[in-house]
Amino acid sequence: MTATLIPPATARAHRDPNVLRWLGAYTSSMLGDSVYYLALSWAAVQTGSPAQAGLVMAASALPRAVLMLGGGVVADRFGPRRVVIGSDAVRCAAVLAVAALLYLTSPGLWPLALLALVFGTVDAVFMPAVGALPARLTEKDQLARIQGMRGLAIRCASVLGAPLGGLAVAAGGAPAAFTVAGLLIALSVPLLVSVRVRELPEDGAPGTAGTPWGDLRAGLRYIRRHRVLAPLMAAIALGDLGFVGPLNVGLTLLADRRGWGAAGMGWVLAGFGVGAGAASLLLAVRGRLPRAGLVAGSAIIAGCVAIGALAYVPGLVAAVATAVLVGLLTGLSGAMCGALLQTHSDPAYLGRVTSVSSLVSLGLTPLSMPFAAAAIGAWGLGPVFVASAVVCGLGGVVALAVPALRRAELPG
Repeated sequence: MTATLIPPATARAHRDPNVLRWLGAYTSSMLGDSVYYLALSWAAVQTGSPAQAGLVMAASALPRAVLMLGGGVVADRFGPRRVVIGSDAVRCAAVLAVAALLYLTSPGLWPLALLALVFGTVDAVFMPAVGALPARLTEKDQLARIQGMRGLAIRCASVLGAPLGGLAVAAGGAPAAFTVAGLLIALSVPLLVSVRVRELPEDGAPGTAGTPWGDLRAGLRYIRRHRVLAPLMAAIALGDLGFVGPLNVGLTLLADRRGWGAAGMGWVLAGFGVGAGAASLLLAVRGRLPRAGLVAGSAIIAGCVAIGALAYVPGLVAAVATAVLVGLLTGLSGAMCGALLQTHSDPAYLGRVTSVSSLVSLGLTPLSMPFAAAAIGAWGLGPVFVASAVVCGLGGVVALAVPALRRAELPG
């Protein structure tokens, strides 16, 4: 599929119809993802034992982690727009096929496990391509704004996806929910086809001129030698490693031990979502913040203090307020790190750069969750939240200690 070329963009991203079509496609795809995961978990629980359902839900993690770096090579070699369109088409077909199978028969767990494996495999190329695509839609000075808009789309999908999926399950069970998910993902395809992209002067750079293995090595070497990207990856890794355990495992145990129940945990998560959404909105409206590296490092350190304090708040209202602060600070640091990654990467390497950051965030940090749960059982909530906060804070220390990252700016 040949991309439609456009001259350099001049409009601000939030007023550019081309960017808004991309944003609509991305939002629809993420909303479909949210409904899909709810449908998958519901169908797995209804079909098998809790242990089997857990294996089905985890089936996508392995291929995504193993293939993620290769997905970055694919995105850079074939172009992110083409890869994203193909990925959404495959995911749509797979989800609708399983929906039809569930409508017609009761095949057991195997089609759910196969669907999860397909999703994980496709995600390995979809995520790097999604990260590399904005650079072909607009100028560098608008990439930070797009990062904020993308964050808002993710928050919108997480807020609307669960109730939409729940309504679909209530109306027609898992087959109906899978159908809704497939149709939402399908909606993204024509929108993406209508998106016009620019060929960049860096296309065809040495980073994409050799074998796939050589391309991967070139990408890793590019990151390792980059004065901003190398410490930025370390900061992202430490920040997410210290954040994932408390938010996922720790928060559930905290709500249970404090007697807040599922509703209370929902309020705390909602507080986090509000704070993170506010940070994305700030970047989408402002377009950039000065002293980006300094802001990112400072926000990580301030956020880690709020994470540690979450285990010691006296009641639910205080916990929700603290969660809003955690969401605001971690959302701000995450948005700034993402914007720095976008604007400081050579576009010819952006798929591989995104694949490394995605692998660090989505492939490796979930491994901290079982360790966090075991540590809480052994030492209690407070010490583990504080230890996680320290690990998270080390990411901020890296960002502030490395001069090139601390002084990094977003394009004006």
